[in-house]
Amino acid sequence: MADSSQASVDRVVFSSWRCWLGGIVAIALACLWILLTAQPAWATTNGLNYNNADLERQDFSGEMLEGKAFVAANMRDINLENADLTNAILTKAVMLNANLRGAKLSGSLLDRVFLVGADLTNAILEDVTAIRTSFKDVTVTGADFSYAILDRYEVSQLCDRASGVNPVTGVATRDSLGCK
Repeated sequence: MADSSQASVDRVVFSSWRCWLGGIVAIALACLWILLTAQPAWATTNGLNYNNADLERQDFSGEMLEGKAFVAANMRDINLENADLTNAILTKAVMLNANLRGAKLSGSLLDRVFLVGADLTNAILEDVTAIRTSFKDVTVTGADFSYAILDRYEVSQLCDRASGVNPVTGVATRDSLGCK
């Protein structure tokens, strides 16, 4: 009789382990299915981004481009005058001779952006993170770089050309760059 009760206990324990193992396998398969069918989410407000786009000579003056992504975009001679690029992502973008007069770039990320010859007159670049970004021959009259994170070499180059006061923020360009 002891053998039959022990066998009965063994069956209950084995059945319990089988249920647990089956539940774990089902959860693992569900997680795997979710991971395999997941789609990437873009950090833009309406889903539109300009990654790898050819935007050469396009006119975006006065446009609301807040939070848009411009990854590896060709933006040569682009017109972004008075455009709102707050919290935009500009990575590996080529912005040779771009017009950014009066543009608002607050909180944006400029990573490895080629801004050579661009016009940043009266642009607002508060809290910008501009790492490995080239500001060679950029016009910065009246630009506000308050609390921006810039490479030291670029700051020294910008200070050589910095002048004016931003008409919106009232901050002097040289002060915002921390020029001596």
